[in-house]
Amino acid sequence: MAHVIPILRIFDYDKAREFYMTWLGFRIEWEHRPEGSPAYLQIARGDITLHLSEHSGDCSPGARVFIDDFQELYAFHRQLEVKDYKYNKPSIVTPSYDPTAMEMTVTDPFSNRLTFVERQ
Repeated sequence: MAHVIPILRIFDYDKAREFYMTWLGFRIEWEHRPEGSPAYLQIARGDITLHLSEHSGDCSPGARVFIDDFQELYAFHRQLEVKDYKYNKPSIVTPSYDPTAMEMTVTDPFSNRLTFVERQ
């Protein structure tokens, strides 16, 4: 089975680590970061895998990743609130496209958005 991995543009490795690893709880699976060169890394949280790239030709900032069938969204939201990341205060909403779903969107420091959706 094919596996799709979105590539998100980042501009600052340390800010990306703070957002994705420290706040959202992703872990680095591998990274390619030669001295003096842009970073490229794979991160994961459960079944979610993303690539982050400082390379300008890989992608553009401002992407949106839709993460469907996320489990325990309310618990994840509470974990994020406790960490008190000063640049993001996400809320959970019921999207107009599905009244049985709950949705939370976070925006990284590079204007990429991750939308987590839990369906009942």
